[in-house]
Amino acid sequence: MENSSFLQFEQRVKKDPYANFLGIKLDKVEKGYARVSMVIKEDFCNFLGYIHGGVIFSLADQAFAAASNSRGVVSLALQMSISYIRAPSVGDTLIAEAKEEHVGSKIGLYQIKVMNSSNQLIAEAQGIVYRKQK
Repeated sequence: MENSSFLQFEQRVKKDPYANFLGIKLDKVEKGYARVSMVIKEDFCNFLGYIHGGVIFSLADQAFAAASNSRGVVSLALQMSISYIRAPSVGDTLIAEAKEEHVGSKIGLYQIKVMNSSNQLIAEAQGIVYRKQK
């Protein structure tokens, strides 16, 4: 992807309506890698008082989407799984990093880690994308 195209891609990611609704910020993106973050709000709690798993999944998915689309090829999620390790607390800043493990002509594999600001593991995820050919 050319530099100007990459900058346009980065701006599109930063304007993602759902991510902005949740307060997810794009911290860094480069080919095959993305880091995003968010502050956990009280509104993100479920009926048990814990942070809803969908919020953590959404953060991981945003990192996954940014990393997998960072090479200029439309990449659509085929599968994503997540393991929740530790519950975050209201006020925590969570950081999700997605790293490309494999990229082929049609399939890409990504590992995603979600950590809190104390560098404690919150969740681990894995995602597979279909790389759409023009």
